[in-house]
Amino acid sequence: MAQWTSAVGAGQLARLLGSQQDRPAGPGTRRPPAYRALADGIRLLVLEGRVPVAARLPAERELALSLTVSRTTVAAAYEALRAEGFLESRRGAGSWTAVPAGNPLPARGLEPLPPEALGSMIDLGCAALPAPEPWLTRAVQGALEELPPYAHTHGDYPAGLPALRAMIAERYTARGIPTMPEQIMVTTGAMGAIDAICHLFGGRGERIAVESPSYANILQLMREAGARLVPVAMAEGLTGWDVDRWRQVLREAAPRIAYVVADFHNPTGALADEDQRRRLVDAARSAGTVLVADETMSELWLEEGVEMPRPVCAFDPAGSTVVTVGSASKAFWAGMRIGWVRAAPDVIRSLVAARAYADLGTPVLEQLAVNWLFSTGGWEQAVQVRREQARQNRDALVPAVRRELPDWEFEVPRGGLTLWVRTGGLSGSRLAEAGERVGVRVPSGPRFGVDGAFEGYVRLPFTVGGAVAEEAAVRLAAAARLVENGSVGGGEAPRTFVA
Repeated sequence: MAQWTSAVGAGQLARLLGSQQDRPAGPGTRRPPAYRALADGIRLLVLEGRVPVAARLPAERELALSLTVSRTTVAAAYEALRAEGFLESRRGAGSWTAVPAGNPLPARGLEPLPPEALGSMIDLGCAALPAPEPWLTRAVQGALEELPPYAHTHGDYPAGLPALRAMIAERYTARGIPTMPEQIMVTTGAMGAIDAICHLFGGRGERIAVESPSYANILQLMREAGARLVPVAMAEGLTGWDVDRWRQVLREAAPRIAYVVADFHNPTGALADEDQRRRLVDAARSAGTVLVADETMSELWLEEGVEMPRPVCAFDPAGSTVVTVGSASKAFWAGMRIGWVRAAPDVIRSLVAARAYADLGTPVLEQLAVNWLFSTGGWEQAVQVRREQARQNRDALVPAVRRELPDWEFEVPRGGLTLWVRTGGLSGSRLAEAGERVGVRVPSGPRFGVDGAFEGYVRLPFTVGGAVAEEAAVRLAAAARLVENGSVGGGEAPRTFVA
């Protein structure tokens, strides 16, 4: 059986290699032999995640024609990549990308930074902000007032409180997506929702297509469920989704599930436009793939005038392809572990039936608190506070990083909670290790990829502002100097909780 899960065409690979020519070489850099330049270019594409791991590369003759080089050049480049561990081949199956066996996957995260450590360590591991007060306190007080009738029941509501299901359905309907309460299941956060979906549709050994990069905790959840992840590279910058590439992967790999964050993508901050959403749904429908759309960032636009596209499920009126996941954790507070699934009624019934063997239901008091926020207008006011916090933090962090680390590259998203930063050729894993030494916690790029991609990246969330953001940039610069001086190395970097 072939070891590859997707394929890169000769023309596509030639275009990706051509885009690297726009990056200036350093002064005095000698031009390498043609085969070496080609091998280095492919290796960089793999490490940056622009060509996924386990992607079949074109045959030597095809690539030579597309690049207008000799077949000998391509053969030598492939041989160099095989020797370095970035390519594997088998007669009759072709050649596919890999990462060296000595590069361990930084897959799992540690616990969040303890509160007592916050005075000495700046935590950029979690893309989560403090609760927007006074709305948390008011919501809990309102929930306590509504609690007595529920206290006389058994307290188990596997589908969620009827009042909250109805309220969530009304909110979708108000967005132009007619929805019945029977299409909603309340879950324990978005993680609980996606875990339930993966167990229902996925199963051990099933393929799941994911954006590359993608949300680190979801990738690990899927790995532990036994899924075979099929990465689909994001386009450069904030343009986001290469739908032609998605269509190719869905057709060739036939994944059971595809997972996307179309609204201020975590970690890149990209926002899919309506045409991308429509074509992505069409591609999933044609392939028979369930498209899981994660909307946890959908309300976190940070600038006036941002026109939010219609939800992904708007392009699936029959409800046969898209399963939508929402949450209170990012837009309101991570400590409010309330999420939900919107899907066809038969899918909801299946999810609810399976829940008897999982967690039985979501805490009643927290559901009542979210229902209070939705029904009183408190949600909109709290989210506005959250947007202002994130905007101020972003506008403090961006200039500080640009000043202290001018070689680092990133685009500033118009929403969400994160910057996706190319670190000027430095190892993100080594930066994470050095950061622990100088008092700043930062997750490395490979945590957001599949099989070791994105070594040259880190994710910076908008969780600190003002003088703390300034100090975070200073400490990151100190960590970068440690890496440049060779003071950090060997072994896997400390594992940082990522949210």
